[in-house]
Amino acid sequence: MMSVPIRLTEAARSRPQQPMGARELVANGLAGAAFLLAAGLLVLHASADDVDATDVALFVVALAVMGRLEFETGAGYLVPVQLIFVPMLFVLPAAIVPLVVLAALTLDRLPDVLARRVRPQRLLVAPGDCWFALGPAAVFVLADVGSPTLADWPLYLLALGSQFAGDLAGSMLRERFGHGVKPKFQLDVLREVWLVDLLLSPIGLLAALASTAEHHAYLLVLPLGALLNVFARERRERIGTAIELSSAYRGTALLLGDVLSEDDEYTGMHSQGVVVFSLAIAKELKIDEEERRLVEFGALLHDIGKMSTPKDILNKPGPLDADEWETMRKHTIDGQRMLDQVGGTLHEVGAIVRSSHERYDGSGYPDGLQGDEIPLAARVVAVADAYSAMTTRRSYREALEPSVAVRELRANAGTQFDPEVVEAALAVLARDHHVAVAVTGGEAA
Repeated sequence: MMSVPIRLTEAARSRPQQPMGARELVANGLAGAAFLLAAGLLVLHASADDVDATDVALFVVALAVMGRLEFETGAGYLVPVQLIFVPMLFVLPAAIVPLVVLAALTLDRLPDVLARRVRPQRLLVAPGDCWFALGPAAVFVLADVGSPTLADWPLYLLALGSQFAGDLAGSMLRERFGHGVKPKFQLDVLREVWLVDLLLSPIGLLAALASTAEHHAYLLVLPLGALLNVFARERRERIGTAIELSSAYRGTALLLGDVLSEDDEYTGMHSQGVVVFSLAIAKELKIDEEERRLVEFGALLHDIGKMSTPKDILNKPGPLDADEWETMRKHTIDGQRMLDQVGGTLHEVGAIVRSSHERYDGSGYPDGLQGDEIPLAARVVAVADAYSAMTTRRSYREALEPSVAVRELRANAGTQFDPEVVEAALAVLARDHHVAVAVTGGEAA
């Protein structure tokens, strides 16, 4: 998993227990209304004489069972409904299939609603979850697809493509407008869903072929669904462990930040300002969620190694001599060493801390990295750190005016700092007064 951010997974897990906000209600309402309208138009092409009530009931129950087998995919989940959905298109009149899918997915949610694991209003999500069924049903109706035969494979591919298109349209509408999930992250989720659907479709087609010989043979895929549930349970457990570790690492980072503040009040306050500015820069650069987490932790802990620096050097009320500078520069290596001892995510943060005083032209320390060799998170922290240092009072000098610090950032873009990061930082400072105040150690009004 973990290509999709842990925070999205946590949000998706907690969502069923939360009331739907206004935006989410509107997004799901629009998606559901559009689905019902399209499904209703399709039903006009169905003949009541072609509908077998027993088959409808069996498919509703079978699809509801498949709907219970959820594989988490970061911002949402996938279910192996393709095993039942594909034979459904052949056995039932295709025109009624979207509404049968809606009945099944509503039924599969009822146990959780009755057990109060899911809020009743979450049943409103079901119609929007059925968009995937519209395209294939329309293809089958318009092309008058009959019994399954491999000779019709171009039509089946068209139906599968229309399924993916419907899935994309419904998901984008609800996730983008309802939850603010960026299309890039949503596509990461859907790619995984589509891959599973693609791989399960041939098995569903085999079930449809078998059903021409034995009418209810499509039910034989249910044991395969039970097997997939074993893997789904293991996946949920792995993701749960990852979420717990992420929370533990975050807690450790915040604890280390508090320890740093206790050890040296100025360094702690400075780090908090750097966090605020770094995150604002990262947002301006449209850095993805995982990288933004490294920016946050790197900014919070970029000076953690100064806990090993002698206080008489750290608080010296004047310029440092050559030996003292040599000692001071070791704080990035000391910081990495401390974080490496924690391991996990903080091992990655340690690399950011080590590189936070590298220069874009390669003249920084401790490794002389240059350009893109320096981790992006470290380049962001370097700019935020420098601006905060210039605009806050130090033991050996008064704070510089923000306008002077801005000129220094511009003057050193391309040498000390990444020019793109500097531009993003200046855009934030020009637009967001709250961030500018927080960086200099004040309190935003």
